[in-house]
Amino acid sequence: MSRRWVLHVDMDQFLAAVEILRRPELAGCPVVVGGRGDPTERAVVSTASYEAREHGVRSGMPLRVAARRCPDAVFLPVDFPVYEDASEQVMDTLRAWPGAVVQVLGWDEAFVGVETDDVEAVAAGVQAAVLERTGLHCSIGIGDSLVRAKTATDFGKPRGTCVLTRETWLEVMGPRPTTALWGVGKRIAARLEQVGLTTVAELAGADDAVLAAEFGPTNGPRLSELGRGGGADWPDDSPWVPRARGRETTYQQDLVTPEEVREALRELAARVVEDVASEGRPVQRVFLKVRFVPFFTYHRGRKLPEPTTDPDVLAATAFELYHRLADERPVRLLGVRGEMVPPPGGY
Repeated sequence: MSRRWVLHVDMDQFLAAVEILRRPELAGCPVVVGGRGDPTERAVVSTASYEAREHGVRSGMPLRVAARRCPDAVFLPVDFPVYEDASEQVMDTLRAWPGAVVQVLGWDEAFVGVETDDVEAVAAGVQAAVLERTGLHCSIGIGDSLVRAKTATDFGKPRGTCVLTRETWLEVMGPRPTTALWGVGKRIAARLEQVGLTTVAELAGADDAVLAAEFGPTNGPRLSELGRGGGADWPDDSPWVPRARGRETTYQQDLVTPEEVREALRELAARVVEDVASEGRPVQRVFLKVRFVPFFTYHRGRKLPEPTTDPDVLAATAFELYHRLADERPVRLLGVRGEMVPPPGGY
């Protein structure tokens, strides 16, 4: 008898794998993709091959740190058009699967809803189809909800599959810390610990009233549902509508004066306005990201008096947010993000 299942398809070491396809001689070598491929410059790791990860190299790590941890690594620049093309081939393959409902999560992952009486055979077929079309391997988590499928993927990596259902969820996940859950980071975990919840099982059985008091009437009960692996049980293939567009730059030379920061924010704001133009919706809220030397990062935001696509307004608002930090340390990174008004009918 057919049953509805969710597959979470996650490409293995995606960017590094694409680069190795282009350079087969790098197979088996530690490969790090990030920035312009120069570990002496300021940039972070986008993806590391499994061989590099064995040396402690992780996504988001400064390239200089990655070079210290893995001196023999091959560093390569990020090549967006190539990855976008590979991603499109992967997603087209998933959409071509008979009866599949596909919800894209990013370049390298997607949820796939299928109805079948042999889900593991379907997962193996999907892996084979992706490999044949792209030359790339993927891991697949299988579940009866999006959360369970997403969580199962890590148990199947690399190149494997794993199944997590309502019946097996607590047996597998119950003893694990709450940070093992999708979307629970260190900050949320610390707040959960303050109310005596340190494991997935404890969160799953928590009193919603206690969670609501700590996290709010909506987010609190949602966390306990997450602890049980619940939530949506079918992918949403509605076209993705972005809420915001943003740009950021890591500067090879520190910005040391307010005027340098102001000019940099003008350039970023202009690029954000170019991006939002294609959406046809003005910006209603401006967010600033600033990283001071050596690595102190702050995020600030402000709602605009009225929506606009004027880059001068975005730049001036971002600079005011910077100015209010009253921090004179040199700046190594700036980012500007514009949250747009919702589309007609909402998201």
